[in-house]
Amino acid sequence: MIDFFKRILNKNNSISYMILLMLLFVLSIDVSAHGVTEGDKGFIQESTGTMIISFIYLGAKHMVTGYDHLLFLFGVIFFLYRLKDISIYVTLFAVGHSITLLSGVLLDVSINAYLIDAIIGFSIVYKALDNMGAYKRWFGFQPSTKIATHVFGLIHGFGLATKIIEYQISSDGLIPNLIAFNIGVELGQVLGLIIIFIAISYWRRFGNFIQNAYRANVALMVGGFIFVGYQLTGYFIS
Repeated sequence: MIDFFKRILNKNNSISYMILLMLLFVLSIDVSAHGVTEGDKGFIQESTGTMIISFIYLGAKHMVTGYDHLLFLFGVIFFLYRLKDISIYVTLFAVGHSITLLSGVLLDVSINAYLIDAIIGFSIVYKALDNMGAYKRWFGFQPSTKIATHVFGLIHGFGLATKIIEYQISSDGLIPNLIAFNIGVELGQVLGLIIIFIAISYWRRFGNFIQNAYRANVALMVGGFIFVGYQLTGYFIS
């Protein structure tokens, strides 16, 4: 593994620059991938009754500011060119996310937030390595990217469910509020994907996309490893 990183870093100095940017980005954000602002946390804890619009807003806000979701989805659509293909993968992720978000809260099923966020960080690493063709070289076959996207969607939704359970959302209006929150999450996901798709499309048209694709996924992989390290550190010292 050490030799692997040495080859990457020796390939081009610009890779080191990209990794440095990723490090600075990660160090500037909250350790918890599914963190909720104190104001939103207080609102969730104190609200009672059905509040559809408010929870749609909270769900959309979480997704748009949820760097873990967006980085994973960035990796998912990185080499997808057709909207049909993008919609298939995004739907697989969204279905998985919705299943565990709703069922996790309603059934009161959760695990340690640090561990689930560490797995979510690993999902970013997994997808970056997938984009780099690592599994085909290492194992001689290509795992199903559709199955992986759906499975990681389940994990991402479970991570958010764990946080919501911690905040002890009121049982009064619970189901409609959860559904509204999930709708907001999906709306935020669409908005985030539009921005990502426009950026990647612009890069493909005017930049050296293929030449820099490997480097971009190296940076994505390093960021994922950092997220995993943060969460495991939090788990062991908490």
